[in-house]
Amino acid sequence: MERKVGTTSRGIRGPIIRQGDNLAEIVVTSVLEAAESEGFALHDRDVVAVTESVVARSQGNYASVDAIAKDVKKKLGGETVGVIFPILSRNRFAICLRGIARGCKKIVLMLSYPSDEVGNELVSLDRLDEAGVNPYSDVLTEEKYRELFGENLHPFTLVDYVKYYGDLIREEGCEAEIILANNPRAILNYTKVVLTCDIHSRVRTKRILRDAGAEVVCGLDDILTESVDGSGYNEKFGLLGSNKSTESTIKLFPKECGDLVLDIQERLLKATGCHMEVMVYGDGAFKDPVGKIWELADPSVSVAHTPGLEGTPNELKLKYLADNDFAGLSGAELKAAIEERIRSKGDLAGSMASQGTTPRRLTDLIGSLCDLTSGSGDKGTPIILVQGYFDNYTM
Repeated sequence: MERKVGTTSRGIRGPIIRQGDNLAEIVVTSVLEAAESEGFALHDRDVVAVTESVVARSQGNYASVDAIAKDVKKKLGGETVGVIFPILSRNRFAICLRGIARGCKKIVLMLSYPSDEVGNELVSLDRLDEAGVNPYSDVLTEEKYRELFGENLHPFTLVDYVKYYGDLIREEGCEAEIILANNPRAILNYTKVVLTCDIHSRVRTKRILRDAGAEVVCGLDDILTESVDGSGYNEKFGLLGSNKSTESTIKLFPKECGDLVLDIQERLLKATGCHMEVMVYGDGAFKDPVGKIWELADPSVSVAHTPGLEGTPNELKLKYLADNDFAGLSGAELKAAIEERIRSKGDLAGSMASQGTTPRRLTDLIGSLCDLTSGSGDKGTPIILVQGYFDNYTM
């Protein structure tokens, strides 16, 4: 019978991961047991993906608020620090902010508006228009923001983040001043020592600040790049990609795990005879259409992956072929013509027939699929098995 199923994505249940667990062994055993239990076969080029959260947990990559405070004080001087462009998140940033505040005497907190980098709104664009505010040039004090817009609760968390972040800073015995602006240079009217907290635009922000005369510029990726008093750390990303663990600790993004994906790949090959691809994934790269929030709060979708996941798709747009090249064909004749075109497609870069086939990196596409499959709640599936992703209409 002709094959009727294309790509599938399965959440694979595994045990609760603890520090020191042999994660490669657990992943392979979980996949093999799931295949046996559910009666599906494994194949070459299947993708086994593991969420970064359990990788970091197995590494024991945690740090305390005190460790953050000590590193911030060492690198930024412990006096008045401009903390700019943080995302609005209790999980992602609040604990980091607590540590930052503990390491400073005063924080000038500069929030981007009308929303943060990943789309969490402080105020709507329509209300900015009504108030005659230009977010590209206008700097708002906290008082002016309240005068114009009052209290604004996040639509999902129901948190007033301006108040929440201000209160959190003061709880640490640190003075807080809050402004809203989108030009990084605006912070230099308050202090020349800056910690920039944006994720994907951080390199540009640092360059602008240094060129504009900032004396000290660090990013979240510069804090906890090495251990502080035995803490966890991330050499490449620092605090970026961290999550709240407890009220006084964070779980950092995983440390280097290229060896892990190769280990899992080798174990799967020995156990099944199949050459599978393996990746460790973070947040998917997608946007919520209602809340307008980007999921991508991690610095990267793929933390590590095997070489077979490099590159971008090389795919034909079937509807383009059906509507154009083979518009006069139908039924079996159309199917045969399309199959032949696929078999002989070669490199499609720049081809009209490949337009609209999402020219993104394979790791970003597959990682997003994995993140959507696993979710971030209580599904209990930190391992994802993607099958048929590299198949096409002829297979």
